[in-house]
Amino acid sequence: MQSHKMNEANPGVKCQVSSCYYYMSGDHCSADRIEVLPRHATTSSETDCGTFTKK
Repeated sequence: MQSHKMNEANPGVKCQVSSCYYYMSGDHCSADRIEVLPRHATTSSETDCGTFTKK
């Protein structure tokens, strides 16, 4: 999935990973969409942000 950086925050998405390309101050995400992996996770600790791109 290819995400694109928006000029504003994606409403409802909170991100605290300041090393991500899509991170905006105030813990916001500027990706136009996000992908959470893996498909068959059963707990939040098993999930990862597939959208993460290092700055």
